[in-house]
Amino acid sequence: MSDQQPYPYGHDQRQAYPDPAADPYTQHWQGQTWETSTQPPVPPAEPAESAPEQTAILTPQAYRHPPAQQPQPQPYAQPQPYAAQPHPHPAQPQPHPAPPPTPAPPADTSGYGPATLAGNSRVTDAQRARAEGRSPVIDPGMQPALLTALLGLLLAGASAVGTYALLVPLIALQGLTAAGWFRLNGMWPARQGIALGFLGALAADAALLLSDRSPAAILGTLGVWVLLSLVLHLRSHAEPDERLYGLTATVVAAALAVVAGGYLAADMDAVTVGALAVAVAALARALPLPTPAAVVVALLAAAGAGFAAGSATDLGGKGALLGAGAAVCALIGHRVAAYDYPSRFVHFTAGVALPLAASAPAVYALGRALS
Repeated sequence: MSDQQPYPYGHDQRQAYPDPAADPYTQHWQGQTWETSTQPPVPPAEPAESAPEQTAILTPQAYRHPPAQQPQPQPYAQPQPYAAQPHPHPAQPQPHPAPPPTPAPPADTSGYGPATLAGNSRVTDAQRARAEGRSPVIDPGMQPALLTALLGLLLAGASAVGTYALLVPLIALQGLTAAGWFRLNGMWPARQGIALGFLGALAADAALLLSDRSPAAILGTLGVWVLLSLVLHLRSHAEPDERLYGLTATVVAAALAVVAGGYLAADMDAVTVGALAVAVAALARALPLPTPAAVVVALLAAAGAGFAAGSATDLGGKGALLGAGAAVCALIGHRVAAYDYPSRFVHFTAGVALPLAASAPAVYALGRALS
């Protein structure tokens, strides 16, 4: 028999019977006690002799003291020492075999970093250029320069035909300017802003035609469109920073598209000379030369083209100065379109349009000053 209490859990043996001292008629006896946890079991006591037979009539003393009977203790098994009891031991963990080495991924020759599940962590060319201390600028290249030269030739040829013929290449230039500026600023698609800037350019063209090509029409249209852009962006539910960026891009795109209408306000001879000079400067700037050398070659080529075109018009030799001035503004627009590793779409929109759009104020101002 195991080392367990003979009573249910939580039962107190001393409370199983009433207190002997409380009843004076209860017989008291003393017997051997034992401790099952520390002492060996006590052998069973000899059974007590049976009490003498009682007479039919009991005396009061006999009634008060009935014959005593010794309790028969139950034998208990000797408990084993704690140290000798078997204890289950948890199984020792078996060492896991080392996983096979993961093969290294193949080298990426595309120039980008590895992709992750949390997102695309590829390093762009601009970030790598900044980390290496290089300038994050890529020029549009020869193909956009060819398109710029083609658009410049169209402007020069249309100006020789007349004012309304000039509207066709001018409207294409204004649309490319608005779309290219938004994409250059990382906002695409931005249909509302592009449409707003392009509509501003069309409104300026209409105002110029109605006002007999007065430059005040350009300033008035520009002021109205800045106010309209401000009202539209104040009604937007976007975040404040996003609204600020959108407002800035919209205002600048509208301003550049409207300012490009300066070709319509300028003298037609000045438009011919300036557009030809910008076309030649764009081609010279795209030559595979160091940047300083390419800039110098572009300016000299633009001045020579201006001189040649001026000789065929009433400007004469002053055409060289007008061509050089238009080329300076065109190179600034070319540099803006090459900022921060722009995409191919930027090169074929902003890279084509910004050199011509930026040179429009110089064509108008120098044409009026030199004529």
